Amino acid sequence: MVIKEIDDGKPFDWGKTSKDYAKYRDIYPQEFYDYILNLGLCKEGQKVLDIGTGTGVLPRHMYKYGASWTGCDISENQIEQARELAKEAGMDIDFFASKAEAVAFPEETFDVITACQCIWYFDHEVTAPNFAKMLSRGGHFLILYMGWLPYEDAVAGKSEEIILKYNPAWNAYGDKVQPVWVPDPYLSYFTLLSQKQFRVDIPFTREGWHGRMRASRGVGAGMGPKELAAWDQEHMEMLMQSAPESFPVKHYVSIADLQVKK
Repeated sequence: MVIKEIDDGKPFDWGKTSKDYAKYRDIYPQEFYDYILNLGLCKEGQKVLDIGTGTGVLPRHMYKYGASWTGCDISENQIEQARELAKEAGMDIDFFASKAEAVAFPEETFDVITACQCIWYFDHEVTAPNFAKMLSRGGHFLILYMGWLPYEDAVAGKSEEIILKYNPAWNAYGDKVQPVWVPDPYLSYFTLLSQKQFRVDIPFTREGWHGRMRASRGVGAGMGPKELAAWDQEHMEMLMQSAPESFPVKHYVSIADLQVKK
């Protein structure tokens, strides 16, 4: 993908990270899923479309609550991993590859549409009316995000420094607790019902955090082989020197609940 507002227009490809993504980015805590459930969403009797599903983390973890899930992602490699993981778990989830702007279902097909860690990558002038059309009356659009806190967590801060050393175009650094972005075009088709932020500590091993960083846009998706090899060595050396074998990393969750105007 190339988006001029992201990483100075430097290309990135989530497909390059798919194996790491499947292994290391299944990290959302139960509080994350509980918040969604407490909104009354993604439960039995509902049809849910997960846009930008990646390796299907959200559908796979919420499958047990009874909703009927469909997931799509622009990367064929991500979808391949999602299908394999769902099959291994005996889950009936329909995964397909498509960019968000091209997803097309009949009107009022879904009760909920979710977008987790991906709202920045859409052409919102296209997706906002399309999502609204595909939702039933009173349907919900959930924008979901979880990020580490580099100014509050020393390991996260050092990890960002090393990413920027080898990929200075990466612009997802320096996050703070804040509401997840709700692009203006959605407000023409949806009512913003709520926005919530809360802090969580996510447990990692050195290998787990190293893999989580490698499966990010700034590293595995955005670096060339030479830069990635250098990052790989320096980041693991930093962890060996600065972190115990197991440690928590400070994160925050931010969720926006929008309801279609119908």
